[in-house]
Amino acid sequence: MSTMHKIESVGLAGQAVTPRIVSIDIFRGLTMAVMIFVNELSSVRGLPWWTYHAQAHVDVMTYVDMVFPFFLFIVGMSIPLSVAQRLKREDSLPALWMHVVLRALCLVILGLILANAEKGDSTRMGFSSSTWALLALICASLYLNVYVKSERYTKFFRILRFLGLAGLVTLLVIFRRTTHDGHVAWIDSSYAEILGLIGYSYLAVSILYIPTRRWIWAPLAWFILLVSLCALSTAKVIGFPGHLPLYFWPFGNGAMSCITMAGIVMSSIFLGRNRQHNARQTMPLAIAFGLLMLAAGRVLTPLGISKIRATPTWCLYSIGASILLFTVLYWVCDVKKWTTWAFFARPAGSNTLLTYLLPDLWYFLLASIGVSYFDTHFNMGWTGVVKSVTFTALMLAVSAVLTKSKVRLQL
Repeated sequence: MSTMHKIESVGLAGQAVTPRIVSIDIFRGLTMAVMIFVNELSSVRGLPWWTYHAQAHVDVMTYVDMVFPFFLFIVGMSIPLSVAQRLKREDSLPALWMHVVLRALCLVILGLILANAEKGDSTRMGFSSSTWALLALICASLYLNVYVKSERYTKFFRILRFLGLAGLVTLLVIFRRTTHDGHVAWIDSSYAEILGLIGYSYLAVSILYIPTRRWIWAPLAWFILLVSLCALSTAKVIGFPGHLPLYFWPFGNGAMSCITMAGIVMSSIFLGRNRQHNARQTMPLAIAFGLLMLAAGRVLTPLGISKIRATPTWCLYSIGASILLFTVLYWVCDVKKWTTWAFFARPAGSNTLLTYLLPDLWYFLLASIGVSYFDTHFNMGWTGVVKSVTFTALMLAVSAVLTKSKVRLQL
């Protein structure tokens, strides 16, 4: 009997497409919930050190340092499913590559908007930087929204998409900032925020995976090479990754790419050619792989443990934890079919981009209208933790309501 319990997903036009694996959505939703929580918690002072990102000069990692890798991992798990579905719907490699490039580009652009949200010069743009970011995200949402299939409103929806794209381009064109030396400059592309880093990683592993997708051993081989790149780069045996921009060399030092490729390896284990795998076959293999990653991370500890420095041990510990957590979720959600408990996370997992942007939309809205109450209150100790939990619950609830109302962002 198949162990995969599936639910229907929604495609670009709102039609039913490839069924989702429940544990993937729930894993992604839980990761989103923790991401919102730790981002809100970062402004709270007076908490134990392990509630924040570890400092770059310290060889240690906290649970906060594992949130981003968890997201990269689940992105990797989703890639084989996405590629297979697109080729099934349109058997064209050029169209597939166009989709991959545009998807990565959209993520990078969204990341650059968020990264530059506090750098704009209001005297040169005519309005505040927060207002610029708010309008840019609203325009991007109008363009990326998956509008319901309706003959009556088809033209109206096309107009909304066009206005969103035109507005976004206009806002990008008018953006201006003042550099430290007083010069006027455009978008700062030195850091593309988390969404941009995800976009580069998605592009990098797609470059490797798509041409070799028919070879069952290829993901593991690519994964080993990427981990080796990360280790050799961290040990300063090779130095070129640190001198090349991500838009030219999306692999970076191999850290983010190897985490994403590990997700593809896990997808091959659980969702490979034999779609009738049972838990007795897949789960022991997955657990062994996860434990092996933890052991490999321990071996490479002399190279350091740091998210900021993107060391191989940070990668491998995060990969091992991701594998073991996903295996548990797979057993609970897809084997035992116990999914009711995850009601709060599933909307965020199936409507991830919207959920990710909701906190930023809220922050920019408050800043645009001059509300700073929450910046100066409930930002110390356990009252700050309560505020962060409440805010996370609110964002998940809003995401659930919007998802139920057919508001869905998709690249």
